[in-house]
Amino acid sequence: MKKLIQKASFLVVLLVITSCSSVKVATDYDKNANFGDYKSFAFYKPGIDQAEINDLDKRRLLRAIETELLAKGYIKSEKPDLLISLFTKSQQRVDIYNNAWGMGAWGWGGWGPYGAYGPGWGWGWNQPSVSTSIEGTLYIDLIDASKKELIWQGMGTGYLSKNMEKKEERIKEFVSKIMELYPPGS
Repeated sequence: MKKLIQKASFLVVLLVITSCSSVKVATDYDKNANFGDYKSFAFYKPGIDQAEINDLDKRRLLRAIETELLAKGYIKSEKPDLLISLFTKSQQRVDIYNNAWGMGAWGWGGWGPYGAYGPGWGWGWNQPSVSTSIEGTLYIDLIDASKKELIWQGMGTGYLSKNMEKKEERIKEFVSKIMELYPPGS
């Protein structure tokens, strides 16, 4: 019984840790690109206009990307070396948790003052709990302005905040985690 409790405790801790993981990131890039040659950037309006998010969130994303690039020493320019584009997608995730274990779980329908199937204490049948969340993916594309070729793409996936007050903070976190990996090898 003690081992069962230890294993259950471990699984609960593991579930909490993995469910709290922030943003999962990945990158891909042109191995022939010389990233040291890029010093300036501008936003690629046609690509940004196609992103399927509202204008407020687009501006939040652009400000966060600009902040990250300026902090890395890049200059915003009318004649840039890099063009920045972005793409977003989201999907609703539905998680169903079956809380029953063993012969059921504590709840209605167990032993007790009302008999085997009435309300009472003891073993019973719990209904599964259902939760929904929105999982979003942000792609940041860096394009060589002279060649018009994609040279780097960063992707971040994580859960989006339903809390409007935390939205800007969450967007900054997405961008920051993605841009930590640019330039490659840094």
